[in-house]
Amino acid sequence: MTKRPHELNDPVEENRALQETESRIAIAGHPLHAMLVAFPIALTLSVLGADLFYWWTGDPFWPRVAGWAAFGAFLMGVVAGVTGTAELLIVPGIRNRSASWTHFILAVMLLSVMGANWAIRIGAPEAAVLPLGLMLSVLAAGLTVVTGWHGGKLVFDYQIGTRR
Repeated sequence: MTKRPHELNDPVEENRALQETESRIAIAGHPLHAMLVAFPIALTLSVLGADLFYWWTGDPFWPRVAGWAAFGAFLMGVVAGVTGTAELLIVPGIRNRSASWTHFILAVMLLSVMGANWAIRIGAPEAAVLPLGLMLSVLAAGLTVVTGWHGGKLVFDYQIGTRR
């Protein structure tokens, strides 16, 4: 097919590297990043739930639950972040999309909030919950929703990480 002088070129069609979006960090074709993000998502929302239960009941059990969940969310978030960052840097079709960088920046912000939420709970989990811990938990839950939405958009709209 020859192009006429008045037709515009599609840079995505012309650059085949942009079409390479299949995950390179995968097990049997299943991207590790997509598998790992379920843990920090669930644990981040668990921190918020535990904080709300403590606010409601005053039971000292809940701040300890929130502290451990915050630790797990941060730790698993770092592991998921390492695999996601590796994918971003290794695969040209992922790296060359601005939506991938938006997801990356949001994820780094979320990791920072999750780390802070865990750090304030070390040593005095009950004292950390109200008000700062609860505010950080709400912020982390909100960032989780926005970051997850962007990640889902990459998979479902751009087929990032999927086999062609």
